[in-house]
Amino acid sequence: MAGITDATQMPAGPVVKGKLSRDDILMRGGMMVIALYLIITLALPLYAMLSKSFSTYRVELSQYEFQISDDAGVFDGTILNAEVLNQQTGGIDPADLNTGSDGRLPVTGLFPDFSFRSPVMYQVRNTSDEGRFLVGSTLQDGTDWVTLDSNTFRRVQLRPVKATGFDNFINYFSTPALFNSIKNSLWIAVISTIVTVTLAFWFAYALNRSCMRYKGVFRLIAMAPILVPSLLPGIALVYLFGNQGIAKELLFGASIYGPIGIVIGSIFFTFPHAFMIISTALAISDARLYEAAASLRATRWRTFWTVTIPGARYGLISAAFVVFNLVITDFGLPKVIGGQFNVLAVDIYKQVIGQQNFEMGAVVSVVLVIPAIFAFAIDRLVQSKQVALLSARSVPYQPQPNQRTDMISFIYCAFVGLFIVGILAICQYAALIKFWPYDLSLSLNNYQFDKMDGGGWASYYNSIKLGLFTAVFGTAIVFFGAYLVEKTNGFRTGRALFQMFAMLPMAIPGMVLGLAYIFFFNSPSNPLNAIYGTMAILVICSVTHFYTVSHLTAVTALKQMDREFESVSASLKQPTMKLFSRVTVPVCLPSVLDISIYLFVNAMTTVSAVVFLYSPKTSLASIAVLNMDDAGDIAPAAAMGMMIFYTNAVARIIHLLVSKGVLVRTQAWRTR
Repeated sequence: MAGITDATQMPAGPVVKGKLSRDDILMRGGMMVIALYLIITLALPLYAMLSKSFSTYRVELSQYEFQISDDAGVFDGTILNAEVLNQQTGGIDPADLNTGSDGRLPVTGLFPDFSFRSPVMYQVRNTSDEGRFLVGSTLQDGTDWVTLDSNTFRRVQLRPVKATGFDNFINYFSTPALFNSIKNSLWIAVISTIVTVTLAFWFAYALNRSCMRYKGVFRLIAMAPILVPSLLPGIALVYLFGNQGIAKELLFGASIYGPIGIVIGSIFFTFPHAFMIISTALAISDARLYEAAASLRATRWRTFWTVTIPGARYGLISAAFVVFNLVITDFGLPKVIGGQFNVLAVDIYKQVIGQQNFEMGAVVSVVLVIPAIFAFAIDRLVQSKQVALLSARSVPYQPQPNQRTDMISFIYCAFVGLFIVGILAICQYAALIKFWPYDLSLSLNNYQFDKMDGGGWASYYNSIKLGLFTAVFGTAIVFFGAYLVEKTNGFRTGRALFQMFAMLPMAIPGMVLGLAYIFFFNSPSNPLNAIYGTMAILVICSVTHFYTVSHLTAVTALKQMDREFESVSASLKQPTMKLFSRVTVPVCLPSVLDISIYLFVNAMTTVSAVVFLYSPKTSLASIAVLNMDDAGDIAPAAAMGMMIFYTNAVARIIHLLVSKGVLVRTQAWRTR
């Protein structure tokens, strides 16, 4: 019987692979194009920055030789090697040999008795083709002797040689002032996270677990800080608690310039992010659990700890890591009010702008990326578990009126709302004061931006252009990319790689991305060098920086669409792009509009991502706030910050009106 069974078995046939259709080829090609965009605008710049952090520059004294004449200018043929000479005289500190790419080491330090008035002549040469030295501004890279008089010899400067190693990291961690920035950044981020998440939790709890009045108003107030750059709360705190602040006595002698100011300002600008996450977690709580607790006669306090907190724990953890990430990577607020309290983000700015030490700036960027990526990875893990907790049988919780609870909730929300509105109000008040605190009469002089440092009104209009370009091009790129990765058949490996690149921007601080763009796009060998210093690079940087949240929004909307749409389209032999334009975009239009306003608002408020990339012709409003504050024009800086706020508020209102009108026509099917 076994033999018969073997004889009747069919031989294994060839593996048949499905033939790719024209639409499949187009969709995979489109995905590869957008993936190439992310590689060019994200992966390659980050690689350039990482390479820069390992690039070391050192003056190799062994590569230089000298001859010295007598007073008559006659050379006796004695050759002096610079390294041996320095060992004899000790004129140059070995620590000074480690320098940056633009380092210059005066050669006269090797000759303790040097005098530029001496009749003595000098000869200098490189011993190898790698050696280089400057005579004034003329580069000498040959091995021939160069004869110079004493007056010219004092202008000789040795140039460093490039190498690769960990010297930059060793120097960074061995410098107490720089290494201390890590501790400061972590401490500020932890304290700000604890306070912000606590305040945001009770605010969200009050709105979701009470029947208090004016919930809509408080929700609008809670979201207001998103509309302003992070520098603005710092300016407000200076007017409130600075050396000439109206309420500086409330600090009992403590200074607002430092950790206190950074923490308070961080609470302000991160509060809406924590509130949104925690509010979402509380809104999806299952009412059946509360009914079970009530039937078991559990106290409200016990119910809170056994039902509410466990149900919202993933939201709390996610909010904590989001706030931590925002605080530790923020640049604007510590720059305005940090004083001498150094943090990592400001160190990058000081190394690049202040000292032109791009290698050390790259090192600090790498150090800053590590906690940011760690916080992002934990946040993504937590969010995946949060989704897994949802149940189709869940019953939304409906709070019951309770006069005492509602009153306490209202008072608490009013207190938090007063803090947020107060920060904005003091900025607007400061923007209208003639000369604080000596002339408190109202005036519009501070809005004469063309008379201030920072770029004038042109910077404001540039920000609007940047916001519009980012919203239009960014929305198109992000949504189309999300559609391709979500609706493409097969191609699992390619889709996974695309998702990885799409998620990476969230973990990269804006300042790190901006610095990486300098190393990559400012290289003369890069064919894309032409866009450096133009509006185009600002748009590209903004789209890339805010890509992840927009991508997740688009993917969430596309997941709600059944794949039967694609099957029906294929059965009717309709091209995929027709389905995309006629069905997918109209159905997902609410998310498309949300992505556009998200990109516009963030492009208007961003500072860190563009602080290294703007040119005099492309200065932005948020950068103007920073520059005016640096120049001491704090009131005009507050005025420009409020212009950003009002512009974003108007954009939000227009977005709501347009959305309402457009959605009535395109989303009517939802109400059938």
